[in-house]
Amino acid sequence: MGLITKTIGLTGWASLAVAGTFVAFTRKSRIENIPPTDYIFNSTLFRRYNPNNSPVTQDICVRRVPLASIKPELLAAEGKLAEAFCAGVWSGIGFRYQRRFLEKKWRGPKTADQLWDREALAASSYDVGTALVDHFEVVSKTPTSIIVRCGDSPTITEVRESDGLFEMTAEIKEAEGVAEFGLKSVFYNGLKGFEGTDQPMPWHVQWLHQLYDKVLMESAVRTLKP
Repeated sequence: MGLITKTIGLTGWASLAVAGTFVAFTRKSRIENIPPTDYIFNSTLFRRYNPNNSPVTQDICVRRVPLASIKPELLAAEGKLAEAFCAGVWSGIGFRYQRRFLEKKWRGPKTADQLWDREALAASSYDVGTALVDHFEVVSKTPTSIIVRCGDSPTITEVRESDGLFEMTAEIKEAEGVAEFGLKSVFYNGLKGFEGTDQPMPWHVQWLHQLYDKVLMESAVRTLKP
C-alpha cells in the first residue's frame, strides 16, 4: 500500500477523486449506439447536409427521470419539457466552459444576433433558425425534439467539412411515470464521400465526447427539478 501511495502521489489521488466524482455525477446516464434504422439517417436534414453519405461518428446519451422530480409546469403543456431541456443543455454548468471559449473567439458584431449569455440561453424557446455561440443552429423542432446543426459557424450554410446534427429529445412516458431524455449525436465530413469504415472522429475523441455528453445531460436535467 505504501508503494502504491508513493507512486500515485497527490496528483494521482486528486485525479482519482475527480474520476470518482464524475462517475457519481453521471451514473444515471447511459451511452448507446444509434440504430441504422433511426429516423435521423433517413431525414431530409441528413441527406441535405451529408449529400455524399460520408461515414458518421454517432451515439446517443439517454437518461430517465421520475416525473415527480420535474417541475409540474413543464409537464402541463405540450413541448415545454423539450424546450426546457434544450435550454438546460446550453445554459447549464456543463456547457459553461465551451460557451466562454467560443465567446472569446467568435463573439462580435457579425454574431451579435446569436445567443451568447447564459440568461438568453436559458430563456430561449429554440425555434427553427435560432443560432447560438456561432457553433449551433436550430434546424428542426417538434414537441418532443429539437435538432441543431453543429460543427461550424451557422453563417456557413453550404455543405461543410466539419458538420453534424445534435438532437435533444424529451418524451413523457406517463404509464412508466418517467420522462426519457436523449442527446443524439451524428458527426460527419460533408465534403468527403464514403471510404470504407473511416470515421470522422478517432475512438478516443469519441470517448471524450461521450463523457462530455453525460455532463451536458446531468447539468441539463438538474435545471428541470422543482
